[in-house]
Amino acid sequence: MAFPFQYPTFFLLISTLCFFSFPPQSNSLSTVSISHTSNQTLVCALVPSPNQQSFLNCTSFPSGIQIPFPNVSYSRIVGGMGFLCGVRSQSLITSSVSVMECWRFLANGSNMSRKRIYRGPVLSQLEAGDSHVCGIVNNNINCWLWREWGSNTRAAVTRSFSSIAVGEEFVCGLDRNGNVLCLGDNDSNNNVVGSEPRSGNYSVIAAGSKHACAITLNGSLTCWGNVAGNQPEGEFKDLALGDNRSCVIRVNDTVFCWGDGDFKTPTTLVETNFIGIVAKGSVFCGVVTSNYSVLCWGNDVLDGNQLVYGRVMPGTCTSHCPCDALPGYGDYCGPGLMVCQRCDLVAASPPPPTASELEPKKGSNGWTSRMVVLLVVGCLGSVSLVASLVFFLCRYRGRGGGSRVHDSGPMELAVSPQIPRRGETENQQAAVAVPAVLDKLDTRLSHMYSMGNGGNLEEFSLEVLVKVTDNFSLEYKIGVGSFGSVYHATLEDGREVAIKRAEVSATSALLMRRKEEDRDVAFVAELEFLSRLNHKHLVRLLGFYEDANERVLVYEYMSNCTLHDHLHKLKGSSPLASWPNRLQVALDAARGIDYLHAYAVPPIIHRDIKPSNILLDSNWTAKVSDFGLSLMGPQDGESHLSLWAAGTLGYVDPEYYRLHILTTKSDVYSFGVVLLELLCGYKAIHTNEEGMPRNIVDYVVPYIMRGEIHRVLDPHVPPPTPLEIEAVQFIGYLAVDCVGIEGRSRPTMSEVVSCLERALMSCLVQPTLSSSSTASSR
Repeated sequence: MAFPFQYPTFFLLISTLCFFSFPPQSNSLSTVSISHTSNQTLVCALVPSPNQQSFLNCTSFPSGIQIPFPNVSYSRIVGGMGFLCGVRSQSLITSSVSVMECWRFLANGSNMSRKRIYRGPVLSQLEAGDSHVCGIVNNNINCWLWREWGSNTRAAVTRSFSSIAVGEEFVCGLDRNGNVLCLGDNDSNNNVVGSEPRSGNYSVIAAGSKHACAITLNGSLTCWGNVAGNQPEGEFKDLALGDNRSCVIRVNDTVFCWGDGDFKTPTTLVETNFIGIVAKGSVFCGVVTSNYSVLCWGNDVLDGNQLVYGRVMPGTCTSHCPCDALPGYGDYCGPGLMVCQRCDLVAASPPPPTASELEPKKGSNGWTSRMVVLLVVGCLGSVSLVASLVFFLCRYRGRGGGSRVHDSGPMELAVSPQIPRRGETENQQAAVAVPAVLDKLDTRLSHMYSMGNGGNLEEFSLEVLVKVTDNFSLEYKIGVGSFGSVYHATLEDGREVAIKRAEVSATSALLMRRKEEDRDVAFVAELEFLSRLNHKHLVRLLGFYEDANERVLVYEYMSNCTLHDHLHKLKGSSPLASWPNRLQVALDAARGIDYLHAYAVPPIIHRDIKPSNILLDSNWTAKVSDFGLSLMGPQDGESHLSLWAAGTLGYVDPEYYRLHILTTKSDVYSFGVVLLELLCGYKAIHTNEEGMPRNIVDYVVPYIMRGEIHRVLDPHVPPPTPLEIEAVQFIGYLAVDCVGIEGRSRPTMSEVVSCLERALMSCLVQPTLSSSSTASSR
């Protein structure tokens, strides 16, 4: 559809408001890439496999560059000077995120390194220049700079784009109205920026190192910048630009090339039909229409050996095509997915408008009948969509009374289950609750990566994790965490690890959705917090795996079990059956919690401090684990967070449970309960002599306050010596302060650490379990 260059002002306004009635279309060939160094060219392609996945394959000219590819399926690839990048999608509940990984290599193929530089909202297009990688995220341009490996500075341009092209120190974008905007350093890009056509109905754009070209909807070509050679005349549908040379695809699918040094189409390819072409430096490659093979040309090596791949993916597999699917797409894509044809190639599409259709009708003030029809249809659809959204929003707000059921998200169901609203079934209620949780999950996970966290984490393959746990068999299971079961395994490189895998049980629709919400929020919480925390008394997260069906976290293995095991299972046979050793474990754990409160930025409230979340490594050093319920602490100027209580009964701060006021003092209360367990050996909630449940705080605190702590000390530990009894009594009073009713009267974790250090020193017995010194390591 071609529009006159002079739009009526009103039409410009309406077309801006209703742009989403005309779907964007990317013409970039994303399954073939070219990378180059000073003396080598690397041609890569996504090659289909029998299981309908696309795997990355690369060929070096001359040979020498070897890239160790992971066994994963990529959807888009691009290359530049000394680097190659691939994008793959990961399902995140009901939506997807894009993951971009890049390989950097030298001219001789050595010093190969792989790094993930992006994980977040879907990249709808990806392009690369010699030193830049750019993509479209939510219609905006995002670029990563590669002058130095690892300097992945992200530049965001806030404007709605449907297509981009990247050159040397510049990027050009094509907006939804067919206009071109180029951005970059005007001193280094040979007048590309500032000389681009400011308006026009362009549909395809491409960039070389120092020039750019665009094709209009009616097929005409416009180039600007440092353009070499004579620009051809005619109608074209696609193009690719290199260093001082260019190639275009005519409407009959044949290629025409021109540029410096009398560059032209190789005679052997003059009559070959292509569905798309790419370029980098002096090299061009195209996918042949008849058999989807890849032919390359542009230097002496490739001109004499044009066939590089016999069959590649003809495009990216997607769930929806704006016009029509490519014939035979089932050979390349799995169920529900297809490869799209470009809209200008679909035989069933309406013919292009004639000259008479484009001419304004008499008295129309520049409007054609075709423009009016498109405008009315597009805006009626837009108005209908907005009206529907307003209707459902008003209906939802009216039914819900404008108030939220709870403030803090799905994890609060652990203590405070939501009551279904009157007239709603469980399935209806679950359907309302899930979208908000999914949005929060996507947002938190994307934010974590956009802030640069997570870069030190390894992304494991599910095949490896299944192999080392014998398909997560009971033989390897060692416990249960906040969102699933924990397995002990040894990786192929010899590392002992603990693997936490989310598990979902079959139950009612509402309970199943709630369990999935809890599982996913806990997964992201662990990933989000542990990716940026590093302390000797916090369990270290090594990596993860996640897709639509699996959530797996991989930790360092803590070989000496949990504090809960030593207090309530091993009992007298445990090395913790001595008071100095128990005080050392308490001090280690307190230091870890104090780090969360006082030194993490922003501070973190754990919300689930208990003996089963305090683990012991091979050196008997205690470490805090399980951050599935953790939250960011109050920001500056705030005293607390207001939200429903979550945690484990017996350890939850009663002030938090009763008033929904969460502060770091809530963790202090939970740690006070742990101290009481260390002293007396009872569980937080245990049965008395009559078989009735009893709370440890209600039972033990009165004895301590009366100075009779010796009556409730753990009988599995030898009676304290005269030197130890003073320390034990001191810790008893500290525990009482920690479990005080009012949070403001409890000590801080920093004060708790100081008290434990003094108590341990007073025992006059050197710690035998941990290499930690009694001096503060905070």
